[in-house]
Amino acid sequence: MNRRRRGRVLGGWLLSAVLLVAGCGGGSSHAGTPGTASTTTGSSTKETTQSTTTSLLAPNPPGVGIHKIRHVVIITQENRSFDTYFGTYPGADGIPGLAGNPGSVPCVPDSLTGGCVRPYHDRDDRSVGGPHSYNNAVADVNGGKMDGFVSQQESGMVSCDQTFNPACGNGGGAPDVMGYHTAADIPNYWAYAHDFVLQDHMFESVESWSLPAHLYLVSEWSAYCSLENDPQSCRNAVQHPQNPPDFARRIGNPLPTNPNYAWTDLTWLLHKYGVSWAYYVDKGSQPDCDDNAAMSCAPVSQTAQTPGIWNPLPYFTDVQQDDQLGNIQGLPNFFRALNKGDLPAVSWVTPNGAVSEHPPGLISAGETYVTGLINAIMRSPEWSSTAIFLTWDDWGGFYDNVVPPKVDALGYGLRVPAMVISPYAKQGYIDHQTLSFDAYTKFIEDDFLGGQRLNPKTDGRPDPRPDVREDEPELGDLQNDFDFNQTPLAPVILPVQPQTDLIKPGSAGSGSAGSRARAPARALPGVKGLRPFELAAAARYLGMSTAELRRELAAGETVRQIARARGRTLTGVRQAVLAAVRAELPLTLR
Repeated sequence: MNRRRRGRVLGGWLLSAVLLVAGCGGGSSHAGTPGTASTTTGSSTKETTQSTTTSLLAPNPPGVGIHKIRHVVIITQENRSFDTYFGTYPGADGIPGLAGNPGSVPCVPDSLTGGCVRPYHDRDDRSVGGPHSYNNAVADVNGGKMDGFVSQQESGMVSCDQTFNPACGNGGGAPDVMGYHTAADIPNYWAYAHDFVLQDHMFESVESWSLPAHLYLVSEWSAYCSLENDPQSCRNAVQHPQNPPDFARRIGNPLPTNPNYAWTDLTWLLHKYGVSWAYYVDKGSQPDCDDNAAMSCAPVSQTAQTPGIWNPLPYFTDVQQDDQLGNIQGLPNFFRALNKGDLPAVSWVTPNGAVSEHPPGLISAGETYVTGLINAIMRSPEWSSTAIFLTWDDWGGFYDNVVPPKVDALGYGLRVPAMVISPYAKQGYIDHQTLSFDAYTKFIEDDFLGGQRLNPKTDGRPDPRPDVREDEPELGDLQNDFDFNQTPLAPVILPVQPQTDLIKPGSAGSGSAGSRARAPARALPGVKGLRPFELAAAARYLGMSTAELRRELAAGETVRQIARARGRTLTGVRQAVLAAVRAELPLTLR
């Protein structure tokens, strides 16, 4: 494929630049030396300064099945729903009535106009999004109607003082929570979906915002603990686990205390069994707001040494007790570990605000950053044994049409984009299993921990979590996304700055002056300007039915946009229609 060669020069600068920064990587061992782990009972941990010693696991069969994966890398971006990025992806469970999906195009109520707003192709690189707290999630889902998105965004805009700040409002344009993007907008993300695995039923583990989501990513729970270092004092906290101090200061507390995350996280088991891990933080601004229902906030510095809502591990009691704080590192160490062939068994990679895709961050900046990470992995000696799990932490207020399953009082949350990228990923596969971030933990446990679980009855450090999320019957198995007997897939090196149809802020056609112009809500109109046989010819060339083409045009798509999304050209459409006219002409003259 030409894009591999095209991307080598463009992608190479990123890896070369970051490798100039000195750092150290973690080891890749899977098992440690025999020992006995400390346990937690009663009202507090016994001897809080005592670190956990490692225990011996039976060695994994070398190179068999799941154990061909020796490195798991979880890359987490921010604030996009599945339909926002892949609602028109062929074969996926996307937006009804578009791209061949069954049903009629939805029209979500607009409380300001009394009408409704349909999904539309949004080419703007900068989005506004909507508020995304627990209450907003409940309102967006609205008892399964999935119709609260526009009103929630508009209520967020009304409460924002900076009307013309792109993080607050879009100058009276259509609510952009109903916008979706196509392959022409985010070509690399669609290329990864095409070449590897797209998961179209990945749900945020918790029905809430970034901090609870990231707590789930590392621990399978979001809780509030009333007693210092006492896991038995922890209770469900879907909305208000304790904030890190950098955020507490911003909401008026001049002398905040550190949060007390006393329950057990996955690093407890990894350390206990000698499995290497690292949590990489990209230096820059914090990628979310302290008030998660807000749509604008001032940037806050984020480094490996500055914990925040995307970097919660420093405040986990077991991380401190196990002397594992050094595993939380800056992103340059990730690239250095790749270059040395010394990547840990488990890596979490988090962005800074500018590249997180959290509004008002640019979509293109996030795609460039993620492509750089994936290119670096693919160029490294670790690619042959790595599984990359790429996802977005929450829906960001954007529209999605699928009702989240209910597994307990905290989740699941709304659907988010997710992909599996690996030499052993099933090529071009769409996984329709019900998944959540809990599936990542389950895969890690099955690969490196012999099927051990974060289970209070068996993990040696009990806490009162409501359930063992990895064992929920609704949860699918990520092993289904792999074929460990196939010939390993080659790297797909993509340009870090691909050609895109996204419109930069301030460019002609951006914002309310172009792609977001509000149109009055109305029933689906007929398509004018083309006779039925001409429309049929255009649809055949585009590889879709005439009815599908009518629906997409009626939803606001242009022929050019539809053609690009399907890898076709406007010139080709014109030629197909002209050929149909020429064929029709003799019949007309009879």
